Amino acid sequence: MVMIRSIFLYLDRTFVLKSNSILSLWDMGLDLFRKHVLNNSRIRKRAIDGILEMIQLERNGDAIDRGLVKNLLRMLSDLQMYTEIFETKFMDTTQRMYTAEGQQRLQELEVPEYISHVNKRLKEENERLLYYLSYNTRRKLINCVENKLLENHVVTLLQKGLDQMLEENRLEDLKLLYELLARVKDGLRELCTYFASFIKKRGRLYVINPENDAEKDKDMVQQLLDFKDQTDNVIVTCLNNNEKFILAMKESFEYCINQRQNKPAELIAKYIDGKLRAGNKEASEDELEKLMDKIMVLFRFIHGKDVFEAFYKKDLAKRLLVGKSASFDAEKSMLSKLKQECGGAFTMKLEGMFKDMDISHDFMLSFKQHLQHTPVAIDINVNILTMGYWPSYTPVDVNLPEEMLHLREIFKNFYLSKYSGRKLQWQPGLGHCVVRAKFNNETKELQVSLYQALCLLLFNEGDCFGFTEISSHTAIEEGELKRTLQSLACGKARVLTKEPKGKDIFTTDKFHFNKDFKHKLFRIKINQIQMKETKEENTATAERVFQDRQYQIDAAIVRIMKMRKRITHNLLISEIFNQIKFPVKPSDLKKRIESLIDRDYMERDKECSNTYHYVA
Repeated sequence: MVMIRSIFLYLDRTFVLKSNSILSLWDMGLDLFRKHVLNNSRIRKRAIDGILEMIQLERNGDAIDRGLVKNLLRMLSDLQMYTEIFETKFMDTTQRMYTAEGQQRLQELEVPEYISHVNKRLKEENERLLYYLSYNTRRKLINCVENKLLENHVVTLLQKGLDQMLEENRLEDLKLLYELLARVKDGLRELCTYFASFIKKRGRLYVINPENDAEKDKDMVQQLLDFKDQTDNVIVTCLNNNEKFILAMKESFEYCINQRQNKPAELIAKYIDGKLRAGNKEASEDELEKLMDKIMVLFRFIHGKDVFEAFYKKDLAKRLLVGKSASFDAEKSMLSKLKQECGGAFTMKLEGMFKDMDISHDFMLSFKQHLQHTPVAIDINVNILTMGYWPSYTPVDVNLPEEMLHLREIFKNFYLSKYSGRKLQWQPGLGHCVVRAKFNNETKELQVSLYQALCLLLFNEGDCFGFTEISSHTAIEEGELKRTLQSLACGKARVLTKEPKGKDIFTTDKFHFNKDFKHKLFRIKINQIQMKETKEENTATAERVFQDRQYQIDAAIVRIMKMRKRITHNLLISEIFNQIKFPVKPSDLKKRIESLIDRDYMERDKECSNTYHYVA
């Protein structure tokens, strides 16, 4: 055709150009080729089947003459027969092939291998479009691959492989899955649903503890933090930081962490205590700050924030009073985070505790100036605590040495001279001392609790005392005394020895001052044997939270009734839920309503028992 047109080019440009009824040699040639060659059904079938067979061979991995296919398809385009005789049949063949392949490969392959195969197919089809298929075929072809290999199998893919990919943290595979499902209708919506489901299932495994295994509970917060880091990394690395996935993650964490009431809040408070306590050398200050930020994310998820506050306050008090806080800056930073998250009302008592410590420090400076005119045998430091801010402590009386009693009386008189009308209640169980001890070879300073000091000071009067004698002289409660003597006679720094030898303390034991005690340090800290927090103590703390909640519910009901004057039961319950910030059962709300009715704060409507009136 090209050669013939070249030979008769002059004819084409002169005679043919002047006549509207005569086709150009090129157009006439195409028309004749279409009429006598491609309109021949036998030739057309063999040509199209040949092209489709070559494409199928390439799809199966064989090498073909791409130039030949390209020229044939370009010829069909020039003849305006590409869509009519090729594309329709090509798309039918492609749909049948990928329908069968999708079903077969999904059964044979694991999900990561399957999505890798799908990605490979998409790249191959895009290459064919680039080399020899018409650009107009592109959308139809790619849609076909996406529909037959992805869209028709989205739920099956997610059910079969998503959990395993997340468990094994297969980031590259998860990223590819996200990219592929983003191409099909509802793909990301389904992925988000199954992603949230995985977080809920996995999170419940960490939170729920049917056997109340203390060891499992001990690891809960760290496991949740690690799991949160993992899901954050997946969202950033694989899920394009998609806002819908971030929201689903937050809702799922909130769901699973509140499947177990109160305990997660308690354990988060204890976890923070472990990190802020002196002796924790796991992290630098910057790392500790980052860790606290992560913990605050978990804190946001818990509903029982008042439970957290109760346990956090109890642990903070121990850190401040016993001097076990690792860093005052870290404590203040954590308090600032809690205030920013929950408001000033939530942290008012906690801030009051720090304020008491500051006031105590300033007051002691004044007291020590006062002591310059009064000779005393020992140094003293007193923390003056406001009762409403601090956890409640049971008053304990012990027998103090005369020197301590005398100094305590001086402090009391000085304090009351500044603040007349106030009452001081002493808490010796929270005290600690530095005792100077003389052994055979050297003098040491022992950093001990007040109870330990009382026991040690007895040995100024003699070298041997029985358990009952020590108990009689000190008036320390028996269980506390056993732990105290155990720390002095059975620990690493044994400044006492006991008869008979052993790790446990009995009321028949005798104790001797260990004159041969040696240690490389001059000041030695002797740790008190801590009684593990009992179920009764935890129950007492939880009970205090429950009582506080009752007062808050009562106050909310009275506020609502005072404003509304008259209200139905369902509307009252709804408004109570809007006002309180902790989870509560409707049955508990009903009990508080009944209690307020009994106390004449409100009354039922005489004609409609489902309606209440405020009693002024």
